[in-house]
Amino acid sequence: MKLPLLGSCSASAVVGLAAALIVSCAPVRAAQSYPEPAGADSAGFVPIFDGKTLTGWDADPKYWRIEDGMLVGFVTPETLLKANTFAIWRGGAPADFELKVEYRISAAGNSGINYRSVEIPTPAFALKGYQCDIDGASRYTGNNYEERSRTFLAVRGQITRATPEAKRAIIGSLGDKDALATLVKKDDWNLVHLIIRGNVCTHLVNGQVMVRSGEIGDT
Repeated sequence: MKLPLLGSCSASAVVGLAAALIVSCAPVRAAQSYPEPAGADSAGFVPIFDGKTLTGWDADPKYWRIEDGMLVGFVTPETLLKANTFAIWRGGAPADFELKVEYRISAAGNSGINYRSVEIPTPAFALKGYQCDIDGASRYTGNNYEERSRTFLAVRGQITRATPEAKRAIIGSLGDKDALATLVKKDDWNLVHLIIRGNVCTHLVNGQVMVRSGEIGDT
């Protein structure tokens, strides 16, 4: 289409032409969309505990039992621990993965979920590696603690990066650690969600990101 010379048009024609050009040149935008709550978000997850047996697991029966469909860790005055003892899943060695676990812990309890770990010879059922801390007082819950190695990789509320020299640098914040602790329910059920990509570890408790930690050289 040939456009008329602006000098030969009336003022009203010029205004109309300008409006037509603006409309015809406007980019066509795709409809915008936004993330939505995942809800139950069970797609792709497979159970690793059948609620009835320790099939696929290895644990000291002095400290672990199955009760009402749950895996229960317990300590009595007669069986006080001198070192941590783990219920070890032997059903595979996942690379990148996500894990969801519901837990309830006593007020004085201290526990954790180890992953990316190796079993050491002694004591029995001992592991060395990353751990999502769990405790009844919510002092440590959500932390990334490296069992039998560098200790705290990220404390609740921190985004950290570790170097080969074992230094851990805080590079961001997820919130105040005490404020985040209030989101952990005491003497009740809580949901831990671990998202592990290489050595980039994200710990969520009840839908809240508590820590994110990484290692130099990983993404």
